[in-house]
Amino acid sequence: MTDSSKRPLAVFDLDNTLADTAHRQRFLESKPRDWDAFFAAAPADPPLAEGIALVLASAEECEVIYLTGRPERCRRDTLEWLAAQGLPEGRVYMRRNDDRRPARRTKLETLRRLARTREIRVLVDDDELVCEDAERAGFTVVRAKWTAPSAALKTAQEREGRT
Repeated sequence: MTDSSKRPLAVFDLDNTLADTAHRQRFLESKPRDWDAFFAAAPADPPLAEGIALVLASAEECEVIYLTGRPERCRRDTLEWLAAQGLPEGRVYMRRNDDRRPARRTKLETLRRLARTREIRVLVDDDELVCEDAERAGFTVVRAKWTAPSAALKTAQEREGRT
C-alpha cells in the first residue's frame, strides 16, 4: 500500500544521465578493464545540463532518489559530487561491492521495493535495457539521451554488472 502522505519519487541514474563519463570511458576500453581507475575518475565528471535541469524541476513536486549501478565503495565520492552540483539531497541506492548482476536486474529490484510504499513518478536513466524492463514493469521512464552511447559502458552494465 502506497503512502499518499508523502511526495512521489523521481528516480535518477547518475552515469551518463547526470554525470558525463566520457572522460573516463578509456578505462573500460582496455583489456582488462581498469575499474579502479574508472571509478576513481568519477569525481571529475562534468554535470550534464539536461539531467541536472530535470532533477531540479522534478524536485519541485517529487522527492528525488538516486539509483546507480556504481558500487557502494564509491558512496563518499558520489555524495560529494551530487552536493557540488547543487542537487537536492536524496537517498542514494548503490550496488553492493560484490554484486555483478546486470544493472537492469538490480535497478528493477530497487524500483519494485520502493514502489511497495511510494508512488514512483518517473525513472530517468540512459541504459536502454533498464528503461525497457522498467517500462514493462509499469514504471514511467524518461530516457536520458543527451550523451553519446558507449559500447564499453553498455557491456559493463549488462554483462559485467559493474555500473
